[in-house]
Amino acid sequence: MAYTLITAPSSEPVSLAEAKLHLRVDGSDDDARITAFISAARHLAEQKTGRAFAPQTWEIVLDAFPEAFTLYNAPITAVTSLKYIDEAGIEQTLAAESYQLDKDSLPGYVVPAYGYTWPTPRAQANAVRLRYTCGHATSDADLAALKMWMLVAISTWYKHSAATTDGNPGELPRSYLDGLLDRYKLYA
Repeated sequence: MAYTLITAPSSEPVSLAEAKLHLRVDGSDDDARITAFISAARHLAEQKTGRAFAPQTWEIVLDAFPEAFTLYNAPITAVTSLKYIDEAGIEQTLAAESYQLDKDSLPGYVVPAYGYTWPTPRAQANAVRLRYTCGHATSDADLAALKMWMLVAISTWYKHSAATTDGNPGELPRSYLDGLLDRYKLYA
């Protein structure tokens, strides 16, 4: 089983302008470094919470159909395709009415629709592929705590990155900082 990022976010919850304002940085000399910190902060927040904080597309690849597909990176917005290799070796796409997306559960699930069963795929590696979109809209007003967490992370890394010897931006202070992410955490 593999979860693969197909389409990365095209924007971040924190813009370069917002980060530079928070850091009190003028000029563009450090734009590439700050942009990298923005992306790293979002990635770390996603890892800590199990959510996607920007729209993105993922694909699950399996050898056979499971009872239910588990979809990580909430919120799940849509299934874009569900394909399988049939017993004759031909790729087939399942009709949307043959499966049901449960995007209210955390994590989300895809199961056969009422009255349907999964078809039998060819007995081969990677015979089933489900592609889905997920992620909060980066303009979501409900992400204020996440944005604050990201700004503190970016600021910490920016101010202390010169002091690191291995290129690792180091640990963020725990205190209240990770508490900003608590409301977004998925406990599955």
